Amino acid sequence: MTQQAAPGIRDRLIQLALNAALFGACYPLTNHLAQRHGEVGNVAMAWEAALPFLPWLVLPYMTSGLFFALSFLLARDRAGLSALSRRMAFTTIAACLIFAAMPLRFSLPRPAVDAALPAWLFAQLAALDQPYNQMPSLHVAYCLIFWAALRHVATGPMRAALACWLLLVAASTVFTYQHHVIDVAAGALLGALAIRLLPPRTDADANNAHVDRPVGFGYALLSGLALLAWFALGGAWWLYLSASLMLVARAYRRRDAGFLRKRDGRHPWSIWLLYAPYLCGYLMTWHAVRWRERHRPPFSHHGGGLWVGRRLTDAEAAYLPPDCAVIDLANELSETPALRHGRYHHFALLDLHRPNAQSARPILEAIAGHAAQGRAIYLHCAMGYRRSRQIAQLYKEHSQQ
Repeated sequence: MTQQAAPGIRDRLIQLALNAALFGACYPLTNHLAQRHGEVGNVAMAWEAALPFLPWLVLPYMTSGLFFALSFLLARDRAGLSALSRRMAFTTIAACLIFAAMPLRFSLPRPAVDAALPAWLFAQLAALDQPYNQMPSLHVAYCLIFWAALRHVATGPMRAALACWLLLVAASTVFTYQHHVIDVAAGALLGALAIRLLPPRTDADANNAHVDRPVGFGYALLSGLALLAWFALGGAWWLYLSASLMLVARAYRRRDAGFLRKRDGRHPWSIWLLYAPYLCGYLMTWHAVRWRERHRPPFSHHGGGLWVGRRLTDAEAAYLPPDCAVIDLANELSETPALRHGRYHHFALLDLHRPNAQSARPILEAIAGHAAQGRAIYLHCAMGYRRSRQIAQLYKEHSQQ
């Protein structure tokens, strides 16, 4: 396995900013929802009232934010940075959905703090946080993810010190009267689950259907955000959006390229009912691309009789060579009516996934078959950026063998 290059500072900062923004949007929202809820329960056990309050432990408690940043800034390679970002995003969304569905409050009164520094830190904490968002403890879940990200960076005594400090951060959630013991256990379970479900991806994972795929993961996150919006705003639209996006995530996870059931260049109404947000999103993106590139030709000549580009309008299709065969890779858009003729072929490919040999073979055979008859071929995907160019490159390499 080749060693991956370390990510640049720009990539690190982007991933850090995205996850900080996700936390900054979702965590206060669920605090507000719990506060609005009125009567909120707790999961305290009777014996927890005997646990001591240790105010100086607010110092390690507050370093969680520092580790949040360091874990992104010190990630040793791109696979580790990607895994860290996905784990953090998954944990944040999952925890906030639990907070919204089952609001809880810390039940024990916090004693007065006399020492100046801990008192100031507790005041800062009170200004940013509320006694809600209890189970699972995000502090504890994050600690496991920080350890997975940073243990390769530290060596020897530094690694032992890192482990001890993160354990202290997790313990501080109980002894600063921020969380109950069950919250800690649930947080540890959530962090372990994130690490188990979202391992770093390697080059060998590209064709492994059981390895997490970032595109499907992204749609799953959007589905979670839509569900969180439903908790906040109500309305059946948000539930529908969440369910529709989760179906898209499932299709990407399973590499089900034919999940939109496109036939003869069109989608059936049942698919529109299930996937309208996804399909409308692609249609709007296609219009945006057309406008942005309005001064550029929508397709280009790739040698021989092969032309490559994006999905065309009827007016743009008139400029194609006559008697042109059409190879449509745009799974998400209906085909231009002018191009739905006897030499139209649709091959379903998932966007943002590089086609493998199995999915590319029938496409290359179709192109070669038309080329052997001396016929021009128009090969296109939705926007003309990835799938059509990747297949055109594979065809070029295949033709030169």
